[in-house]
Amino acid sequence: MRIKVFFVIGSLTFLFQPFLKAGNPDRQGEAGAYELLLNPWARSSGLFHINTASVRGVEAMRINIAGLPRINSLEINLSGANYLQGTGIRMNAFGISRKLKNGAALGLSLTSLNFGENKVTTEDQPEGTGANFSPNFFNIALGYAYTFENKVSVGILMRGISESLANVSAFGLAIDAGVQYVTGDKEEFKFGISLSNVGSRMVFNGEGLSFQGNTPNKAGYQLTFDQRAAGFELPSMLNIGLSYDILLGEPHRISLIGNFTSNSFSRDQIGAGIEYALWDSFMLRGAYKYDLGASTLEERPVNTGLSAGGSIDFPLSKGSKNKIALDYAYQATRVWTGTHNVSLRFNF
Repeated sequence: MRIKVFFVIGSLTFLFQPFLKAGNPDRQGEAGAYELLLNPWARSSGLFHINTASVRGVEAMRINIAGLPRINSLEINLSGANYLQGTGIRMNAFGISRKLKNGAALGLSLTSLNFGENKVTTEDQPEGTGANFSPNFFNIALGYAYTFENKVSVGILMRGISESLANVSAFGLAIDAGVQYVTGDKEEFKFGISLSNVGSRMVFNGEGLSFQGNTPNKAGYQLTFDQRAAGFELPSMLNIGLSYDILLGEPHRISLIGNFTSNSFSRDQIGAGIEYALWDSFMLRGAYKYDLGASTLEERPVNTGLSAGGSIDFPLSKGSKNKIALDYAYQATRVWTGTHNVSLRFNF
């Protein structure tokens, strides 16, 4: 079994290695579609999405698709987030995962960003024309994962990414892949590896890139000229994570979590987190993520690295495995007043 695990992990790393030029801060800002790095789900956001080894269910479609089958039977998740409170940016997400009879699972997730209404301005009317516009950022993901002997799970996910204004749009496709390995007498040790956002270049097209200009020979009439937009790559990344559960008697559990993130277009990151659970019905969690090589706070991303959150799971009836859960998370930021996530989960 261990040989199979290492073979799968090594194969995935070798397969996607050409796409990953990790830990290069000189390439910061060269990628696009950075909404793929934002996490709308509250449970994993409370751990700053470093739970590569232990994530499960719907949230695995953002962190590590291999965790998709680790549910009872069916999970539905509705989530909303105020990104950088005060900017008016909202994230909304819906996800559903279904466990199949053969140890596999299918999942579907929809995520969108709402930027609110913005003024349309021109060179002649810099204060606004009176019209408004709203960018539309949307992605849809379909994932599949399979569990071998309840120890090793592997998964793959296809994601469609759409970014558009009224007259300009871009579309791309990305693939995620992952592995999770669980061992121990009570499955207390977990290991995970995931590759995310490996896909096609995106480029904007549309009438918004056209303009009216005079002919080169000044013949007295105008022509429509098309501008070519530069393409951009997706922010690919590799995550390697560990998790260990300390079981303190029947009702108590403490999980220690560690993670390493290798980014294609920014600095590498390491993270550590902890989660306390009481009967797996009440949970508190917190984490810290650090950018390697960042000597000053200004060199770091907008997040300070701190996150915290909690969950409450209510059984639908006494002794039932069917539950409804409420999750909350907060991520501290250098500007504005942080990011708040709230999720409502249904487990059947």
